Amino acid sequence: MPLSSFPGLIAGLNAAAAVLLVLGWVLIKSGRREAHRWAMVSAFLCSAVFLGAYLWYHAHAGVVRYRKAGPIRLVYFAILLTHTVLAAAVPVLAVETLFLAWRGRFDAHRRWARWTLPIWLYVSVTGVVVYWMLFRS
Repeated sequence: MPLSSFPGLIAGLNAAAAVLLVLGWVLIKSGRREAHRWAMVSAFLCSAVFLGAYLWYHAHAGVVRYRKAGPIRLVYFAILLTHTVLAAAVPVLAVETLFLAWRGRFDAHRRWARWTLPIWLYVSVTGVVVYWMLFRS
């Protein structure tokens, strides 16, 4: 796979994780626990593959600079800053939330998920936005 294909792959994995997170939320709200579990594990796997692809890409491509000027530059960096700070928390939040469910500690799982889901979803969606701003706009 050529290096130039990685940004699209990375954005696609983020988008897939976002869709699976929303699907998982809808499924648990409708009482479909087993389907919820599969959606959330799939979202976690998408995010894990994303992280590997992201690290590999940047190890080979280096830093990608945002080249636009004007107010859009401020918007980009505001999104990037919040995305990056929250992205650092997602692995810890996701692993702990999944671990609590795996151990059957559903009360604690729900408490963690109330924070994990919106943060993870924000990071997944803004990852796609950052891609579009860097490579498609």
